[in-house]
Amino acid sequence: MTRHYDIVLFDLLTALLDSWTVWNDVAGTEAQGRAWRAAYLKRTYACGAYRPYETLVREAAGETGLSAAHADALDARWSELQPWDGVAEALASLRKTHRLGVVTNCSERLGHLAADRLGVPLDVVVTSERAGFYKPDPRPYQLALDELGATPSNTLFVAGSGFDLFGTQAVGMDTYWHNRVGLARPEGAPTALEESPTLDGLVALANRAA
Repeated sequence: MTRHYDIVLFDLLTALLDSWTVWNDVAGTEAQGRAWRAAYLKRTYACGAYRPYETLVREAAGETGLSAAHADALDARWSELQPWDGVAEALASLRKTHRLGVVTNCSERLGHLAADRLGVPLDVVVTSERAGFYKPDPRPYQLALDELGATPSNTLFVAGSGFDLFGTQAVGMDTYWHNRVGLARPEGAPTALEESPTLDGLVALANRAA
């Protein structure tokens, strides 16, 4: 059955913003940045109820041979996050016909600072801090739906990581995976409705007829 979408929700820090470049630059190399980020992600998926984002980033830095100063530098450079190519155009087009929001694994402070980098008004910003849990726990996604008075059937989610696929399936949302950095699909993860290294197909998918 084909769905008609009125709302598009996004992962923020990978689907819309190139946070990877800043992590890698702070770490010193791409390999070290990816190792640091992988250690941080492992903590978010394992911690259950929310623990401060900044704490997890700091702990992961220490685990991978970096220092607290690296975590502080990442925090200080958060306002340097840049949208991927094509994001501004996609959001501007979707904004004409859809309500938009983000669901992000972040603190309230850093989540809103990152969302402001998009330059587009959002109808909802749900952070893991506010939801009390990190994605892919279903609760952050569900909180966004509840606050918009939306249902999964009229909402499309744009993932940045394959782990989002577990959470979106749990709440019943279709998912477009913007796999910009070529991440592997996690073992056992559901298949996205569409997977692409760009957002080129998103607007057409979001606007398809019921």
